Amino acid sequence: MSLKNKKILLGVTGGIAAYKTPDLVRKLVSKGADVRVVLTESAKEFVSPLSLQAVSGNSIHHDLLDTQAEAAMGHIELAKWADILLIAPATANCMAKLAHGLADDLLSTLYLATTAKVILAPAMNQQMWAATATQQNLKILNSHGVEFLGPDSGEQACGDVGSGRMMEPLEIAEQLESLADHTIQYAGKLSGKHVVITAGPTREALDPVRYITNHSSGKMGYAIAKAAAKAGASVTLISGPVNLTAPSDVKVIDCESAEQMHTAVMKQMQNCDIFIATAAVADYRAAQIESQKIKKNEDELTLTFIKNPDILKDVAALKSPPFTLGFAAETQQVDEYATKKLINKKLDMIAANDVSAADIGFNSDNNALTLLWKDSRQSLPKADKQTLAVSLIDVLVTQYTKKSARN
Repeated sequence: MSLKNKKILLGVTGGIAAYKTPDLVRKLVSKGADVRVVLTESAKEFVSPLSLQAVSGNSIHHDLLDTQAEAAMGHIELAKWADILLIAPATANCMAKLAHGLADDLLSTLYLATTAKVILAPAMNQQMWAATATQQNLKILNSHGVEFLGPDSGEQACGDVGSGRMMEPLEIAEQLESLADHTIQYAGKLSGKHVVITAGPTREALDPVRYITNHSSGKMGYAIAKAAAKAGASVTLISGPVNLTAPSDVKVIDCESAEQMHTAVMKQMQNCDIFIATAAVADYRAAQIESQKIKKNEDELTLTFIKNPDILKDVAALKSPPFTLGFAAETQQVDEYATKKLINKKLDMIAANDVSAADIGFNSDNNALTLLWKDSRQSLPKADKQTLAVSLIDVLVTQYTKKSARN
């Protein structure tokens, strides 16, 4: 078991979902983990320290200024002890404190003091989760390398329905196990490799105030960049206009149009081992960009469009191309169109996804992929995009290694 002998420090904050944490501890212990629990002051109003001590088999920690513990610098020792810091439930208040470096209780102090992998399972009212401040804190924590499990959607304790429910204990334990499995499988496998990734949409100007674009959020590309960096790669992320924060260990090159992205990509190809094209690049651009705003005069407006350069095709056609992975975002006949793209553009792999499905399409936090290559295929079932990115990198590493061995 991947959690066997793992040292998990479970932080419990003051949300109603805290009542599920004794069950979560039992699930983690049953998978072989050594679990210690840190309670915030408000968490003690929702769950008993005694119940958590009984299921974990360890004393419960909750006071930053515990004289007996601090005689031995207890909070520092606890931070060093952990392999994983899991905070479940993680309230909006907890996320805000961690994002901005506040350290006014034991849990927030441990977050700053630990080098362990940090994973949060958020739980809050759906409107609090959707609030601009919470979403900004989410981006900050993502840029710090924090992983997120959930939240789920559904009926909430307050009666609202929406995203914000904490994932169920069994699912948290299984996803934690899966993340640990993948970390073991591909950790360091891309060390010394330069991976170039495109992400997001492009914007094709019509005049000084208008442009055409698409619904791509860039979430899949940013998740893949994070996963590739964790696999040891040096990652360059060439991004269209998105509202996302890249991980601190990823180099980002911002661009807007397809032509700008093409230029940026080709400049990186001299020293590129793997190219992953997740960006939704516009196929066409206006033949003429008007210097002044187009005025509304007639009932109809006719514009002429010309083809944009095909970034993926041009990379694959290089004399010494990198390993190329393309994406086929389709609304119908997904496998058929993806296979044609794989063959016609001479790619090493392609990832096909059905963007007509609302729960896995553009802007969704989840996705499902079918990976195809010359002689085989593999389906990656629906999951959050970060989990899916880890799985994709795992498969890519295998195929890249096979190709390198043949060459």
